[in-house]
Amino acid sequence: MKLPNTPTMNRKAGMTLLELTVVILVLLSLISILFIGARAWKKGSDRAGCVMQIRNVQQGVRSYSNLAGFIPGSTVTSWTGSVIGSGKFVEKTPVCPAAGTYAYATDTVIPAIGTLAMTCSLSPSPTIHVPASYTEW
Repeated sequence: MKLPNTPTMNRKAGMTLLELTVVILVLLSLISILFIGARAWKKGSDRAGCVMQIRNVQQGVRSYSNLAGFIPGSTVTSWTGSVIGSGKFVEKTPVCPAAGTYAYATDTVIPAIGTLAMTCSLSPSPTIHVPASYTEW
């Protein structure tokens, strides 16, 4: 029953421009949060991959020195040629996942325990591309 003197509203179904704007802003903010999280995940993933490369070379050097009878600090001709390559301790030449470059401490001396055989150019500070603890490596 319709009351007398009441205006009737003819509302159409749908969204107003304000509601549509709010929905778009919410979606854009969620997408930006997603991209920020993905970037942080990628940086962490690159760091972990780089640390694994450094660790693999370190283990290869230790294995080579143990099998060849060298002690840390021994002078050798070229441990990189004996450690890195197809069929050797490290199959492929290490490549930094974050486009850094690797440098070998020295190619003619087996590094001492606690000294890295290979470092990444992206590690100027102790938190980037450097293992947390390598004193026993």
